[in-house]
Amino acid sequence: MKAENNNLQFKTNINCSGCVAKVTPFLNDTRGINQWEVNTENKDKILTVQTDDGISAEKVIQKVQEAGFKIELVSL
Repeated sequence: MKAENNNLQFKTNINCSGCVAKVTPFLNDTRGINQWEVNTENKDKILTVQTDDGISAEKVIQKVQEAGFKIELVSL
C-alpha cells in the first residue's frame, strides 16, 4: 500500500534565512517529513510540511519547538 502525501501548515516565528538554517536539521532528521518550506514573506511565516502518513502534526510542532521557535497548526 502506497503512503499518502499530506500537507500540514503551521504559523511560526521562523522569519529569516538564519532561522530556516537553525530549524533545518530538526526537520530534515525527522522520519516522515518528505519536504518542507517556510514562506518568510507571509506575515504568519507559514511552514508547509509534506509528510507521509507516519507523522503527526504534534511531532512537527515538537521538532520546531526543540529548535527554539513558536509554532501553531493552521486549520485547513
